[in-house]
Amino acid sequence: MSDTLYLSLWYPNLRLEALPDKLVAVLGVFAAHGGEARVYAATVWPVSWSEAPVFQRVYGRMAGGGRPGSGPEEGQGPHSGPGVDPKQAVADALELLHDDYAYEFQIGWRLWELETTANLDPRWVREPRLVRVTGYGPLFDEGAYEQDGHIRIDFGNDAPFLEEDADLDQVGAKHVEENVRQLVELTAAVEKDSGATARLLWSEMGESLAQRLAARLGMGN
Repeated sequence: MSDTLYLSLWYPNLRLEALPDKLVAVLGVFAAHGGEARVYAATVWPVSWSEAPVFQRVYGRMAGGGRPGSGPEEGQGPHSGPGVDPKQAVADALELLHDDYAYEFQIGWRLWELETTANLDPRWVREPRLVRVTGYGPLFDEGAYEQDGHIRIDFGNDAPFLEEDADLDQVGAKHVEENVRQLVELTAAVEKDSGATARLLWSEMGESLAQRLAARLGMGN
């Protein structure tokens, strides 16, 4: 069963005014680790997730009309252009800088995924999915940052790192391994480049990705 995968990042004594630089640093890492260089959408949420956004801008969608991962959803509204530089997207959204707001950005990240189509053999394709990067104000959703991180990355479902419903041959195992390596490298780079002092890779159901991967590839007892 697939699960939603997150990465939470914390920073010591983070002032709200420093959040934009941290978000730019995190978004800027994706281009060097299988992702896109430009942001597709930005949304600002006031007070809690149950409120309507106070700001939403869609800069463009993935080249080739790629589909998002099953976790994150695309922003609403017209799509045009190739996206925007992370620094500009962050500046647009955080012009409304409030300690009880959350700032969400969508960016593309390419992974190998097993595509199944009726009447055709499954095939491996390297497709983009939309990933959500969210920066939390300290008072948003009653201090959600304490659990979710000052910045949280929502990778969507973890199927590309496990493909638990597929029979993995040598090619499939190689693609899964490449996805996992890309995840590990991105996680390390995000922590380093943004200056995070704590990070946590976690799933919605609370299961360990490392343990599930070991079991999947027959690495455990």
